Amino acid sequence: MPRMTFVEPDGTRHEVDAKKGLSVLEIAQEHDIDLEGACEGSLACATCHVIVDPEWADRIPGATEDEEDMLDLAFDLQPTSRLGCQIIMNDDLDGLVVQIPKQA
Repeated sequence: MPRMTFVEPDGTRHEVDAKKGLSVLEIAQEHDIDLEGACEGSLACATCHVIVDPEWADRIPGATEDEEDMLDLAFDLQPTSRLGCQIIMNDDLDGLVVQIPKQA
């Protein structure tokens, strides 16, 4: 099973099993990682905003225009910012590292 790492704003790291086919948001929720997802992954908010480690950014399919529009609402937007609901785990993403941004 693929694994991934969530990095909290304070630097705490959580390496977790990441079931293929689940979104980063779903994986976070499955492991009680504090990633909100207010719209439940329907691409209608930016509360599942994560910052993808730069080493992984090019391995993830690009954001859609709808995702880019939602990211404009995110706090602490970075060049590798993505919505966790839009990153779907697969074998190619084994080892993925994402940071949970600081809250406003």
